[in-house]
Amino acid sequence: MAANQRNILVTCALPYANGSIHLGHMLEHIQADVWVRYQRLRGNNIHFICADDAHGTPIMLKAQQLGMEPEQMIAGVQKEHEADFAGFDISFDNYHSTHSDENRELASYIYNQLKTSGYITSRTISQLFDPEKEMFLPDRFVKGTCPNCKAEDQYGDNCDVCGATYSPTELIDPKSAVSGATPVMKDSVHFFFDLPQFESMLKTWTKSGALQDEMANKMGEWFESGLQQWDISRDAPYFGFEIPGEPGKFFYVWLDAPIGYMGSFKNLCGKRGDIDFDEFWKPDSEAELYHFIGKDIVYFHSLFWPAMLEGAGFRKPNKVNVHGYVTVNGAKMSKSKGTFIKAATYLKHLDPECLRYYYTAKLNNRIDDLDLNLEDFVQRVNADIVNKVVNLASRNAGFISKRFDGELSAEFAEPALYAEFAEAADRIGNFYENREYSRAVREIIALADKANQYVDEKAPWVVAKQEGQEKALQDICTVGINLFRVLMTYLKPVMPKLAERAEGFLNETLTWEGIAQPLVGHKIAAFKALFSRIDPKNIEAMIEDSKADAEAEKALAAKPANSPLNDEPIEPEIEFGDFAKVDLRIARIVSCEEVPKADKLLKMQLDIGGETRQVFSGIKSAYKPEDLVGKLTVMVANLKPRKMKFGMSEGMVLAAGPGGSELWLLEPHEGAQPGMRVM
Repeated sequence: MAANQRNILVTCALPYANGSIHLGHMLEHIQADVWVRYQRLRGNNIHFICADDAHGTPIMLKAQQLGMEPEQMIAGVQKEHEADFAGFDISFDNYHSTHSDENRELASYIYNQLKTSGYITSRTISQLFDPEKEMFLPDRFVKGTCPNCKAEDQYGDNCDVCGATYSPTELIDPKSAVSGATPVMKDSVHFFFDLPQFESMLKTWTKSGALQDEMANKMGEWFESGLQQWDISRDAPYFGFEIPGEPGKFFYVWLDAPIGYMGSFKNLCGKRGDIDFDEFWKPDSEAELYHFIGKDIVYFHSLFWPAMLEGAGFRKPNKVNVHGYVTVNGAKMSKSKGTFIKAATYLKHLDPECLRYYYTAKLNNRIDDLDLNLEDFVQRVNADIVNKVVNLASRNAGFISKRFDGELSAEFAEPALYAEFAEAADRIGNFYENREYSRAVREIIALADKANQYVDEKAPWVVAKQEGQEKALQDICTVGINLFRVLMTYLKPVMPKLAERAEGFLNETLTWEGIAQPLVGHKIAAFKALFSRIDPKNIEAMIEDSKADAEAEKALAAKPANSPLNDEPIEPEIEFGDFAKVDLRIARIVSCEEVPKADKLLKMQLDIGGETRQVFSGIKSAYKPEDLVGKLTVMVANLKPRKMKFGMSEGMVLAAGPGGSELWLLEPHEGAQPGMRVM
């Protein structure tokens, strides 16, 4: 590594693998990417990594709803996420998943290190339990009536109507959001990370400059209220990593999610072979580590994460860069208004460089929310990039191509003016380094104004008509194109594709070092259009598409999970011999009754001709038990018996329909008798 070259690892927060990337996500990834590209432009050795956060109850349940394994679902979501980030030219060196071998190994190692050092405790706690799904319920999977304002259908941790916070056990008439069953209290042994042991270290670290002042002050409030032990375990069923030596216990998603930074980097090290993992993560590392995150996850990254790293013998981040939320037209992103815009929907209608520029022009190093005002977005991009920056090249390039065969002057006519542009490099570079992007952009556009003022005053279109002014014309246009070259170098971290097209036109790779001297005696390519204006019609089309996206999601969510209209994948084809193994028999329903504490199940005794079988069936929403007694139906007679909480189920009755009250038992033809085989 060259002298003064910095060794840097940069991460973005890991997108959750149960939904699409939207323009709120893109703020963070653009902010980080601009910083990374600036560091690369300055010659630093930088690695930029991310991954999908792929564990947890929501992912497990969504996969069940979609009729697929969680691994299949997260693989599809990751592919979509990677395509969105690539569409916005986010220059990750590696994009991985927390559901990986590297992450499993590191999570287990860190847990064992913490346990050995006395930072893991265990105790029995009581939690709400879904008796039908046989699973403990996270707070957000319990709904009921708010104990404060009595608003119905509120989550188990806070009320969206009055803002009250509470325990899910305080809800009135609580119901499982998974099955609709009434939850019960159940005890379970859980494992805890003893965060209070790290209070002294965390107080020092949070005031060290690792956090913005606003966040460091917020940490002070949390210290005053007292640090609590952190529950890092969850009970089966759960999609995640099993805790070593603890069958049926899994790491809580927030334990292995930040470790996913390390897992993705370790995966990159394995792919490359020339990066030393330990060099970046050992306690005395001279390498730099930066996280870019949103303000909603500061608690995890500024308390739990550094404490886990400290306790397990790893280094802590140099800086956790926190940003605010994105609003659109001054309000929270809205699906009904079409302002909740997915990255993929944006990319169908608009150039990603426009959003990259607009976000950068408004970002600072504080935690302010950023408003995407769509009218201002159009005006600003068109005025700054099209009218000022790109126009500077187009109004000079034609003369150089037509009159001088693409050759710039051998000498530079305005050294003082050029020096003013070149001397801005340190100021603009410091703005990038400190994430004061809006100040960098203001400086760049002020220079663009000055460059255009120079061209206006020199009026090359007038000079071109004058006799004997060939050298003057070439000199003026050479100055104009060189000023464009400097501006594009400054904008290269923000608009990499525009910079790439400019490099093709200039016949040169733009470098920060190259700013120091103008380009003279150099041949450029014929000018082609570098950038297109934003058409407001494209904004309108994007908004309408976003409304359609929201309607489609709403319709999908309204359909029962077992609906044939829910786009569930068809199972792989089977041979006739496999199907022939299924023994379908006519059965008479001898008795039928409700199952206590089960919202969907009915218990039946079925006569299949000289033999009675007990079967549990989830058709309670469609039938009253008394209406079924004496009816004939069809059952799978050779299905392996399954032990359930309520008893043994010795078969399966066949039903069809989208769900709810629209479920129909299969009824045999007239004259059928119990025990007959259905062919």
